[in-house]
Amino acid sequence: MRRLGILKSRIESWNSLERSIDDLLDLAPLVDDEPELQEEIAQEQQALAARVSELELQLALNEPHDQSDAILVVHSGEGGVDAQDWASMLMRMYLRWAERHEFKADLLDTTPGEEAGIKNATIEVKGTNAYGFLRGEGGSHRLVRLSPFDAAHRRHTAFALVEVLPQIEHDTEIDLNPDDVRVDTYRSSGAGGQHVNKTSSAIRLTHLPTGIVVTCQNERSQLQNRETAWKILRARLLERKLQAEATERAQLKGNLMAAGFGSRIRSYVLHPYTQVTDHRTSVSVSDTQGVLDGNLDPFIDAYVQQQVTPEELPA
Repeated sequence: MRRLGILKSRIESWNSLERSIDDLLDLAPLVDDEPELQEEIAQEQQALAARVSELELQLALNEPHDQSDAILVVHSGEGGVDAQDWASMLMRMYLRWAERHEFKADLLDTTPGEEAGIKNATIEVKGTNAYGFLRGEGGSHRLVRLSPFDAAHRRHTAFALVEVLPQIEHDTEIDLNPDDVRVDTYRSSGAGGQHVNKTSSAIRLTHLPTGIVVTCQNERSQLQNRETAWKILRARLLERKLQAEATERAQLKGNLMAAGFGSRIRSYVLHPYTQVTDHRTSVSVSDTQGVLDGNLDPFIDAYVQQQVTPEELPA
């Protein structure tokens, strides 16, 4: 039913666009008699061109899980306190991006850093094509700036790792045996109210065959944390499966570049100049503050379009 709703909405979008174009074509012959219509038609033409670009981008999202919700995980990497602060900046960036696109974003789990920032955070992003738009964000993000944590105010480089996982709608997509999962409970740490450090509400799941470990402690209820942890574990197992398939396809094509999160995908330079550069698409933006406030569309659009050749688009 969800897929049916998405397809109906997509068809109606194209039908609406076609009606708008027909209306604009009907107005065009009247320009000679009513010159004031010329500016109105030009504005409407620009708006229609933007709608066409948006719908073409949606057509490019044709991978099996592109229309799914997404789970986004941010980890601090090399760089000490700067890396933990950088991870918190990325967390905020993705929350702001979701807000801009009217997606529902929930912070499922966070681990605060000792001095500043966070060690990691897990965000659930709900909305049509959430995973399709965000899947290109997986990888290592590099920050270059004058460190606010350095007394000498020297330039530092920090790294953070982003994982993007597709939400699973059907358990049949993966083979998950509950007997293969060890469940541990422990007391939550960090800010969280009067229940913190008093009840064992935090959950740790360990998938024994793969060694994948998932923790969740944000909710007061152990039951809520348990449900969230299982949701994240299923998503991690599905992403592992998708990565294995992608690696196999790359080997068959002769492309031996590793598919995964290990490569640096984007650099955010705040000093000595300001520029954000995506190393896969070569897209650069000088408005670094705008990017950190959630304006990721130039990077996301370029990556999605780069992944699809014209012959792969639906007819």
